Amino acid sequence: MKLIAKKDLLLILFIFVALSGCKKLYNFPDEKDYLSNNVNFSNKILEPIIGRNNLIGGFNGDNSTQPITFEIVNPRWGDGRAVTDIFQKVPTYVWTAPYTGLEKSLAEIEAKRKIESHQLFEMRPSGEFILWGSSTNQLVSPRPTDSTNFAQDTRFFDVKVKNSGGERLIRDFQIRPWRERPYEPSNDINLYSGLPAPDPKFPLDKTLRDYIRPFLTNVIGETSNQALVSNDDKKDVVVYIRPFSGGNGHSLRIKVLNKDLVEINPAFFNETVWDKMIHGFNFQKTDKYVQYDVAYPIPLVEIPTSYATGGSRARVNLSYSRGAFGGGRTVANFGIDFAIYKAGDWEIVFHFKTENPKFASE
Repeated sequence: MKLIAKKDLLLILFIFVALSGCKKLYNFPDEKDYLSNNVNFSNKILEPIIGRNNLIGGFNGDNSTQPITFEIVNPRWGDGRAVTDIFQKVPTYVWTAPYTGLEKSLAEIEAKRKIESHQLFEMRPSGEFILWGSSTNQLVSPRPTDSTNFAQDTRFFDVKVKNSGGERLIRDFQIRPWRERPYEPSNDINLYSGLPAPDPKFPLDKTLRDYIRPFLTNVIGETSNQALVSNDDKKDVVVYIRPFSGGNGHSLRIKVLNKDLVEINPAFFNETVWDKMIHGFNFQKTDKYVQYDVAYPIPLVEIPTSYATGGSRARVNLSYSRGAFGGGRTVANFGIDFAIYKAGDWEIVFHFKTENPKFASE
């Protein structure tokens, strides 16, 4: 067996030496890296939302040799004008350490990110496109407010894909950004104009508008003694997400209004776990609202945490209990899954439009 193994090893060495000699004798070329003729992107029409970090993938290298480099070339409007606005360099937040949701202060969060100068629109080494959250409607013109889609209003560009085996030019990408929607849900905003969205049931009636709707569980009306609802047909309770004045520039306020637009004391929401609800600090509770110091955007990163279990939305969940028939207690909940992308002082307001919630026991 040992003799056979030695013979096999000698045969392999002989073949290797022979092939090496043939390569030198006949001057065979060195192997080149491979760049497939079929490299492509799954989507060439990019529709990011201004004011948010939009990461758009879809590159297919078709087994081409790595590393591959990417370059945006020939950016132009459909009428031939050069595109420059999306390539402005502006101060942009980037993370330098992982955000976990376990940070104990704003300072600890801010120590994990810094401001760098970045083009508003870039390509990453992975072949992904990114429109940074530092973009604004003033820096990047959004698509027309009249919902038209003419070539002269559309940005086009090509992408040069390159490795040591060659290069390919993939032509005629489009980027058609939506105007800023600083929060979600944003069904109350017209996507094109940024003005209030029409009522979905009566879109031609300019006296009506759409509203953000909360989830409601066991919320009973004070006078009707019926479950309150919020849908296209009936809006007993609606939500406003809006800026307020007088904050510190990085605050989030939560309040509830009754049908007369008077604030309901947060003490009524006696089952609410305020300290576990929002990743915020310096909690304040008054007889009109609660407020947190926060870092924006909310959520800070789209990863699951105890404050954003799905990753992309945080949750306000207001809860209260009252005595039920026959003893025991009935627990009611209402709230919203939300995101806010623009830094500032924001409030989430729940408005009981038709009647007040019932807090009294049965």
